[in-house]
Amino acid sequence: MNVAAQPLTSFGQTLDTSAEAFGELHNSTDLANDPDALKVRMQEDGYLFLRGYLDRDQVLEARAEITNRLAGFGLLDENHPAMDAISKPGATGVDFEPLTADNAPLQKLLYSGRMIDLYTRFLGGAVRHYDFTWFRAVPGGGNGIYPHCDVVYMGRGTRNLFTAWTPIGDVPVEVGGLMILENSHRKAEKLRNYLERDVDAYCTNYPDAAEIESGKKQWQDWDGRLSSNPVSLREKLGGRWLTTEFEAGDVLTFTMGTIHASLDNHSNRFRLSSDSRYQLDSEPVDDRWVGEKPYAHGPEGKRGMVC
Repeated sequence: MNVAAQPLTSFGQTLDTSAEAFGELHNSTDLANDPDALKVRMQEDGYLFLRGYLDRDQVLEARAEITNRLAGFGLLDENHPAMDAISKPGATGVDFEPLTADNAPLQKLLYSGRMIDLYTRFLGGAVRHYDFTWFRAVPGGGNGIYPHCDVVYMGRGTRNLFTAWTPIGDVPVEVGGLMILENSHRKAEKLRNYLERDVDAYCTNYPDAAEIESGKKQWQDWDGRLSSNPVSLREKLGGRWLTTEFEAGDVLTFTMGTIHASLDNHSNRFRLSSDSRYQLDSEPVDDRWVGEKPYAHGPEGKRGMVC
């Protein structure tokens, strides 16, 4: 992984890329067909990185569908092939639904074949996935996502739930791939107060409660971030930020309590990636994220309390 070309930043902060602070994800590709070994590695690392596990042609088919939609929205530079995803100056991100709705290639990639086979082996039984698909289309020059754990967004069902971060195309470091904070899944005691929170909880006795209940305002006082500064967070908790030069076909899966963030996009093209979730079918599910029209963080998903 070449990190010397230019400074790497995450959420606007320049990262320390020394060997003590920054490193390469542990490659677990050789364990893909060994469920016991996968479980041990997940317990050890809090994530599994599988290089080239998915069919690259299927990934590129999904990419073509996404980039055609971005071109249709007028967000791509017409002087380049749409598949290159070169963003126009001033291009913005796109909400999830316009990119994921009725997207057969993406659905096939994420919710059938090798992806479902992976979780069936790893979890040891029939799996279900969330029906809601998160999709990130970060334009050139766009900031990455702040450090967080997924449990605060989807903790009402089983905690034996896993995220798959899937690059939809090659994502070298300058395009802004995902980062895992090394050994952060072992920090549950230190992070207890954070991990027990629910981003959709709100105080009914606060002045803006009616705005939350009506959907006019999404969150009351917190958007789920653990920190706005990945540099100081790493210094506080220890470990290294881990990433890699991602390629189409890679999968990075991790626990609900694994701290992750992403690099900023210092290229001129969109960073395209999806977040999908998987669990045993027999275990409780967070109803915000399932069904024909998941209500997600909408008014139906809010939980009021007196504070």
